[in-house]
Amino acid sequence: MIIPLKEAVGYAAASGCALVFDVTILWSLVHFFSWNYLVAATISFFSGTVVAYALSINLVFEQRRVKDRCAEFATFAAIGTASLAINAGVIFLAVRYLGLYFLVAKCVAAGFTFVCNFVTRRQFLFVQSRPL
Repeated sequence: MIIPLKEAVGYAAASGCALVFDVTILWSLVHFFSWNYLVAATISFFSGTVVAYALSINLVFEQRRVKDRCAEFATFAAIGTASLAINAGVIFLAVRYLGLYFLVAKCVAAGFTFVCNFVTRRQFLFVQSRPL
């Protein structure tokens, strides 16, 4: 599996933008609305997923395996949902046992989910369709 550097760098930039959006929502929900940080992290994670998808399909990936855009987004979000468990687990452990501030823990969690999401999404969604 050879991953073009252009896609990896583009996905990193798109993910970075999504992370900024995600963290802004997370901080706002906790700071202004006093939400529990894990509940807020879940909502913000899905908000970031929408941003990551929009940037990925418009700026990063040229190949698209799935022709139905609703199915493509559903798969993109499903892969993100699988990563949500990693995200929440890392945040919980980092806050509870390492005493990290929730936003620092979020950044640590983002590192864990980035590689998994990129490789999985690229292989399932953003490669040329294989002939049957």
